[in-house]
Amino acid sequence: MGRSRGGFTSKLHLSADGRCRPLSLIVTPGRRADCTQFKPVLEIRVPRPGLGRPRKKPDSLAADRAYSNGPMREYLRRRGIHHTVPEKTDSQAARLRKGSRGGRPPGFDEHRYKKRNTIERAINRLKQFRAVATRYDKRGYVFLGTATAAAVAIWLRT
Repeated sequence: MGRSRGGFTSKLHLSADGRCRPLSLIVTPGRRADCTQFKPVLEIRVPRPGLGRPRKKPDSLAADRAYSNGPMREYLRRRGIHHTVPEKTDSQAARLRKGSRGGRPPGFDEHRYKKRNTIERAINRLKQFRAVATRYDKRGYVFLGTATAAAVAIWLRT
């Protein structure tokens, strides 16, 4: 549990597949920035049906502005993950202020970004479980267990 302006809060960081099923869950204090949990959330292993090594890399990634910074984009490029992350307005203003030295804007695929609602739908699916939505658990590890149990139930239903 972490203290923030609103009191004691926590955040649930997760990644989801195209069918709105959670792939990885991390619970942090509410004051923790989203970008600090980017790499741990992407460290997933999805087993293949039959033989073969598990997949460690998604085909593509759509994220919100909280993940729009240079190190994140470089990490995704290095791993060969196609990504669509909108540029922050202050970063855009700073780039434009530099003129020709500011460089090109990062690529942005609107069609791929429209599919970002899958993560919002995955969160809403988790919130269908009252214990996840109300967050009455006092300890972070208990809440993570509750969210994991809800994610397993989602996987078993689909």
